[in-house]
Amino acid sequence: MEKPSGKNLFGAPVIALDLGEKRVGVAVSDALAISIRRLDALPRTSWKQLLRNVDNLVSSFDAQTVVIGLPLQLNGSSGDAARAAQRAAKKFAQSLKVPVYLQDERLTSREAEQDLRAAGHNRAQVSSLVDSEAAAVILRDFLVDRQERTPVPRS
Repeated sequence: MEKPSGKNLFGAPVIALDLGEKRVGVAVSDALAISIRRLDALPRTSWKQLLRNVDNLVSSFDAQTVVIGLPLQLNGSSGDAARAAQRAAKKFAQSLKVPVYLQDERLTSREAEQDLRAAGHNRAQVSSLVDSEAAAVILRDFLVDRQERTPVPRS
């Protein structure tokens, strides 16, 4: 994973989520937003359980910011998946005590798969790690590319 650069304008550590239908990929930065660590994916169960799990991660890592991947279509438009991510981000913003951002995540899963294969992981390992590796890519992009940051209002 590349190291982010540039001064950050948000609180760190930062937790990133890649909201999948079956699993939620998770990654976290260090307190200086310099390094990124992939965490175990969370099972996608009920909203209440997902919120509890994310809130526990925020507390455990003393996270100051949460970033949620926004799966825009290749042309930049919002499809069903992007609208679902926006609704979830709004719920997180209303429920968590930290700021929530959306980050364009186009092609992050493909990049994550390529990164994992390049690191020598086999097909089964790639399948089990890809969600959180995608979250790590989302987090890297968020930390590096200030133009793509979209804050989610609490109301």
